[in-house]
Amino acid sequence: MFFKDIIGQEKIKKRLIKSVTEERISHAQLFSGHKGTGKLAMAIAYAQFISCKNRSATDSCGTCPSCHKYNKLTHPDLHFVFPIFNTKKIKKPVCDDFLSEWREMVLKNPYFTLGEWLKNINAGNAPGMIYERESDSIYRKLNLKSFESEFKVMIIWLPEKMHIACANKLLKLIEEPPNKTLFLLITEDAESVISTIRSRVQPVNFPFVNDSAIRLALENNSTLSPEQIADAVQLAGGSYIKALENLNPSEEEQFFFNKFQELMRMAYLREIIPLTEWAEEMAGTSREQQKAFLAFALRLIREYFIFNFKNYDLISLKAYEKDWGKKFAPFINERNIIPFFNEFELGFKQISMNGNPRIIFLDIALKIVRLIKR
Repeated sequence: MFFKDIIGQEKIKKRLIKSVTEERISHAQLFSGHKGTGKLAMAIAYAQFISCKNRSATDSCGTCPSCHKYNKLTHPDLHFVFPIFNTKKIKKPVCDDFLSEWREMVLKNPYFTLGEWLKNINAGNAPGMIYERESDSIYRKLNLKSFESEFKVMIIWLPEKMHIACANKLLKLIEEPPNKTLFLLITEDAESVISTIRSRVQPVNFPFVNDSAIRLALENNSTLSPEQIADAVQLAGGSYIKALENLNPSEEEQFFFNKFQELMRMAYLREIIPLTEWAEEMAGTSREQQKAFLAFALRLIREYFIFNFKNYDLISLKAYEKDWGKKFAPFINERNIIPFFNEFELGFKQISMNGNPRIIFLDIALKIVRLIKR
């Protein structure tokens, strides 16, 4: 993976390149930012640049033996840790058991979400976790001598999903790292990474990607019309992942929209039994899907409130969301917008803290019965 392939983030590219050329590579770094800002792609490009034998002033050569292996993510000094789940076939899986699926997904497109990764490995409703036993694998790999490169690189995707026991063992490794070891931690929620690790890593904060960089990346897809690109960029909000989602709404996103419609219609009609069934159905999804739905609902509530003011330049809605919003938007108004937000935000926090989803979603549904006619 090359720096030139990463969408935007030019300042961070220059900063990382400078750290290599000046031989001032921090042994533990935390790449932090919203989804779709290129953190994983940047980490791999950075590791490849460090390992490259014939790098230029701005990028890896792409032709040396090291680059050939990085292009397949098979370099012996490159290691990955990421959320997985317990399977029936494997009693105590570690990340290496899913490594072929991981490589395939990253090489296809390094811009993806946790939900997409878990779906790719058929995790079902499992939330995805980095288990305590992964620490033994990390120790073993990093205590070996490097095979070909000067540095052994450990890329940890979403350390906020790490079991506390594993995180504490990782902390000891970061405090007393094996010689010539580089830790690259990639998070979408830095506050959820344990504070003792955060205090011992160098932060690299990724801003949102600028619109021009996203537009240029989408223009490379010749099948897209200028109108499609313009709409996708407007809705992206600085996230390349969101831009792709806007062009190709996923089954999950369609499901969320349908569930949002059902919730609002049944709440308006005060259909308590169907609302109870709705809450049961939402409780049957994975915890990651539950949080994603609540975030999706918060976005729609905000957009439909703004929709009432007819300031369409500020609205980030897809065509089908706009069509439904013409009738629904008036139900989100000055009298209930804040309570609506509060209920969904509270639900998100409670789900994040492993609250009972049946109770949480039913409580939200019943509260909306009162709010929607204010």
